[in-house]
Amino acid sequence: MAAKVRWGVLSGAGIAMKKVIPAMRKGERTEIVAIASRDGERAREAAARLGIWKAYGSYEELLADEQVEAVYNPLPNHLHVPWSIKAAEAGKHVLCEKPIAMSVEEADRLIAVRDRMHVKIGEAFMVRTHPEWLRAREIVRSGRTGALQAVTSTFSYFNRDPKNIRNMRETGGGALMDIGCYPITMARFLFDREPVRAASAIERDPEMRIDRLSSAILDFAPGQAIFTCSTQMVPFQRMQILGTHGRIEIEIPYNIPPDRPTRIFIDDGSELAGRSARAEEFATCDQYTVQGDLFSKAIQEDSDVPVPLEDARANMAAIEAVFRAAGTGRWETV
Repeated sequence: MAAKVRWGVLSGAGIAMKKVIPAMRKGERTEIVAIASRDGERAREAAARLGIWKAYGSYEELLADEQVEAVYNPLPNHLHVPWSIKAAEAGKHVLCEKPIAMSVEEADRLIAVRDRMHVKIGEAFMVRTHPEWLRAREIVRSGRTGALQAVTSTFSYFNRDPKNIRNMRETGGGALMDIGCYPITMARFLFDREPVRAASAIERDPEMRIDRLSSAILDFAPGQAIFTCSTQMVPFQRMQILGTHGRIEIEIPYNIPPDRPTRIFIDDGSELAGRSARAEEFATCDQYTVQGDLFSKAIQEDSDVPVPLEDARANMAAIEAVFRAAGTGRWETV
């Protein structure tokens, strides 16, 4: 195998420090060599804690490092495209956190820069690389559950801290952008096509103005995806995949644990209450490790990244349609 791809990380964001960096350091193809923060001391502390060689007191310094081949961007949503563009223009490949943009127009700008600079840029939807999801899609495609009719999902947590970035509307906070993007992308993943229209209802926090409760229907014509997401509800997540002759349940669809096996349930519907469901177990793996190695492999072999920008743009188009539908009270075209 070729030498590992050398990665740099923009900022010490919580997801990077707690999940992504430790996971990527376990990869066979990835090596984290640098981390940057606008606070040099914070960068040095993070580097020391995580065993990273270099620490920079600015993002620009990291992007100027010729040893860094690829950049992981976990910055707040409104900084995804600006700093991914800067990284691409510095000749770096970029893995950027979801949602990759604040709008379809922003995603289009990023696509243009990627094509001009001839670098790899992808969206960090780690769930789309996990074995349980690959297996679920394989079952759907096999016809075992019959024609796919409905995908239903709930994803929620409780956070009312006004200082938390997820509760700041101007930086892309709110339920739909933070977690609603997951059931949207996975419905598209399972139906293997784009929704044609959306209907939705959104409730906003009266003080922070972010959407705290969002529910939507995506019409895949034929077939529908229905989901509810909330930042102020009991923590829970689940997905049901229903065909004409069978059902698949994803027990932990999004925050898939990296330290124990996971399960999906496959049900032929012969008994009510799911008693006829059979569990299929998957060995312990860290989806962030898998994601990092697959992206590094794409760089090494000049192949497709796991979630390309065209897919990220399509997901953003669906998100925009859900927001529009909540405002007009009508079905909106995606």
